[in-house]
Amino acid sequence: MAYRPETQAIRLQTARTQEKEHATPLFLTSSFVYDSAEDMAAAFSDDTLDVNIYSRFSNPTVDEFINKVAALEGAEDGIATGTGMAAIFSTFMTFLSKGDHIVSASAVFGSTHTILTKYLPKWGIDFSYFDMTRPETIEALIKPNTRMLYLETPSNPGLDIIDLEYVSAICKKHNVLFVVDNCFATPAVQQPIKFGADLVLHSATKFMDGQGRVLGGVVVGRKELINPLYLFVRNTGPSMSAFNAWVLTKSLETLFVRMDRHAESAMKVAQGLQGHAKVNSVKYPMLENHPQHAIAKKQMRNGGAIVSFEIKGGVDAGRKFLNALQMISMTNNLGDSRTIASHPASTTHSKLTETERSSVGITAGLIRVSVGLEHVDDILEDLRQALDKS
Repeated sequence: MAYRPETQAIRLQTARTQEKEHATPLFLTSSFVYDSAEDMAAAFSDDTLDVNIYSRFSNPTVDEFINKVAALEGAEDGIATGTGMAAIFSTFMTFLSKGDHIVSASAVFGSTHTILTKYLPKWGIDFSYFDMTRPETIEALIKPNTRMLYLETPSNPGLDIIDLEYVSAICKKHNVLFVVDNCFATPAVQQPIKFGADLVLHSATKFMDGQGRVLGGVVVGRKELINPLYLFVRNTGPSMSAFNAWVLTKSLETLFVRMDRHAESAMKVAQGLQGHAKVNSVKYPMLENHPQHAIAKKQMRNGGAIVSFEIKGGVDAGRKFLNALQMISMTNNLGDSRTIASHPASTTHSKLTETERSSVGITAGLIRVSVGLEHVDDILEDLRQALDKS
């Protein structure tokens, strides 16, 4: 029977052991045993054998997490990594070589920007940035040596949205690998593979965990793309731990319920901040005044959990606002059950120059709020009292 995604997130599990457990056990082991010396030799001689050798290579608990994410994203296979950045870096290193070129959205996470601008050029890999709000400029950036196009939608932290089908058509025309970071939306909100993405990756640290406990990353897509990724991770070592996978696979059981509640509250927060005397602007995909609102409605179930708004008064007002918060946490993470506020210009995107930040909508007074699962009225009351003091 073909179950719906909400059911797959709960019912897709590792086969029960002889103990007949209901919840999946944690396979906390570094290595695995063989019935014979011949079986052991075969395991090492043939990389295609579906057999556990060492938990850096594969682990039943990690496999369950991968299988769930692949099912939710509509992918054939996947690979899990120790962090979201390991997933991004492994993807770049697997499919890009010296002399290659990558086209990327300029509105990307700060550490991704650092990889693109500082590390890839050291290995002879060139990059070009495009403006998420001007997708018509993408095709002109593609060169004969372009191998990959990379983007986040919604973007971090400006919440820009791009038409995935439009970008996919360009990539297919030029035989370019299309990679999408779906971290902000999660598969409970958006499935980029349905719109033509080749690979989809996540920082599982965020909404997939949902409670700010463990780190993790995951990449899913077609089997022929995942196999070289698997070999890169297996040989270089950024594998996911079994314990983190166990936490994450259990968290996926509530992903759809949580994302619906996050989005419901985020919409109310966005609406509640509009028109506030201390706020210049509010950005949320499902607000009708969002520049790409129509695209968001086409490819997202809801607007997700992130709300961005600009405080009048720039950096000083932003700091006063953060210092005045009473309930909301001040941290650089997101995707937690607890509401979080941050100031991207001085934290997650501080490595960008002022010009680079301005080009992707990160103003001095921009505040990013990851709306949690508390009562929405308590969230709004804390935001408003802090705004009054900023």
